[in-house]
Amino acid sequence: MTEDHAPIPATAKDNWALGIAAFAGCVMVMIAIFQVVTGIAALVNGETYLMTEHRLLLADPATWGWVHLVLGVLVGLAAFGIFAGVGPARAAGILLAAIGALANFLDLPVRPLWSAALIALYVTVIWALSVYTRPYRADG
Repeated sequence: MTEDHAPIPATAKDNWALGIAAFAGCVMVMIAIFQVVTGIAALVNGETYLMTEHRLLLADPATWGWVHLVLGVLVGLAAFGIFAGVGPARAAGILLAAIGALANFLDLPVRPLWSAALIALYVTVIWALSVYTRPYRADG
């Protein structure tokens, strides 16, 4: 009987790279949950996105809710791709993090602290996926 085990990293640099990838994946799962909750809140109760006269939202609450919901699902899928070591998931994660940061930047007038926190998490993901240099599986 043979056992399939993930290869043990050969160097401390490999351990660092795997740790960074795992960190990025974990943060992406957390972001995905936050984005889905934000999207559902906007869809279920659009009044959570009502504006005062000094604030601006570029779309109606339902549209903005769908944007956050879809973004959360896509970020979650990319996170699982990162965990699986699928090469395109890294590029998708960076792209989705950039889009997510932009979406939350546009949301800053509505929810300044929440949006700033999500932007910081997205920037962290971009950094983590950018410094992760370990090659991916040939079949992924």
